[in-house]
Amino acid sequence: MQGLSGAARFSITMCGMEDSPLKRNLQSGNLILIGMMGSGKTTVGRALARQLDKEFIDSDEEIQRRTGVTIPHIFDVEGEAGFRQRESAAIADLVTRSDIVLATGGGAVLAAQNREMLRQNGLVIYLKASVHDLWQRTRNDRNRPLLQTGDPRAKLAELFEQRDPLYMETADIVMPSSKQSVHALVQKLAGEIAARRELIAV
Repeated sequence: MQGLSGAARFSITMCGMEDSPLKRNLQSGNLILIGMMGSGKTTVGRALARQLDKEFIDSDEEIQRRTGVTIPHIFDVEGEAGFRQRESAAIADLVTRSDIVLATGGGAVLAAQNREMLRQNGLVIYLKASVHDLWQRTRNDRNRPLLQTGDPRAKLAELFEQRDPLYMETADIVMPSSKQSVHALVQKLAGEIAARRELIAV
């Protein structure tokens, strides 16, 4: 299990400060899951919300609820650029809430404004999985517009190479999601979150 990403963002010294980023993020009560498609954000997010008695929200599901159409349909009609605009608008609204577990879309970190909104409004958790495991989980899913190509595995590897540095930059916690049960992941995350609460309580 890996520790804080960019460990340096939240040193113990910073955590002791009156208005540290970590303290503000924990006070919101929001837990924000980021990661590639197939990393387990929705499944783990629902279980984590139940464990911690929080509301679970999936940003892709929220976009579909607001528009009344599926994500693939939005991609078909408006293209990826149109979808990303809707995604940013949804995130801007959702992060104003408190005590939620928010599962974001895989490309939510592409926009700098989104990364900043996520960092400023909750504890950000990167569920990290290998390209092999991501492929095993997504290869039969036809609701992934970006993977509807001649070589979807190669596209997945390309997306991972592009996005992994952004996930790492944005995350407070990096949690490997391969080869672990959902229950085990949730227990480890609950422990990580509790440890950070103890830091700001000192």
